[in-house]
Amino acid sequence: MTAIDAFALYTGINGLLLMALAFNVVRHRQRAKVGFGTGGDEALERACRVHGNAIEYVPVGLIIIGALALSSAPILVVHGIGITLTLSRVLHAWGLSTSSGTSFGRAVGTLLTWVALIVGSGFLIWTAIS
Repeated sequence: MTAIDAFALYTGINGLLLMALAFNVVRHRQRAKVGFGTGGDEALERACRVHGNAIEYVPVGLIIIGALALSSAPILVVHGIGITLTLSRVLHAWGLSTSSGTSFGRAVGTLLTWVALIVGSGFLIWTAIS
């Protein structure tokens, strides 16, 4: 597997995750009969935030992974960032889906997302200036 193949793998997995979260929003919209906004429905609001949070972080994470692959980063770095991003987003989605407050999944998912973005960004900057 090449770094580009690894990028494709994590893009595909995270794309499916985003679609699953979008389908969950649609399911809650149909149940609550709300076409726009959340209509004050707490479950729909939570589903929208779970999807929205993933949309806020997954694209930049995938851009970082793609740039790592294109900059000839070691395959282990690409996999490390890819696995961390993917696992963190699954954990965060699970944690926020089950509780509006603090939860293990939400806390660890957030932390690992930030680690993936910071380490990946740092590696890209280091590669660019050295």
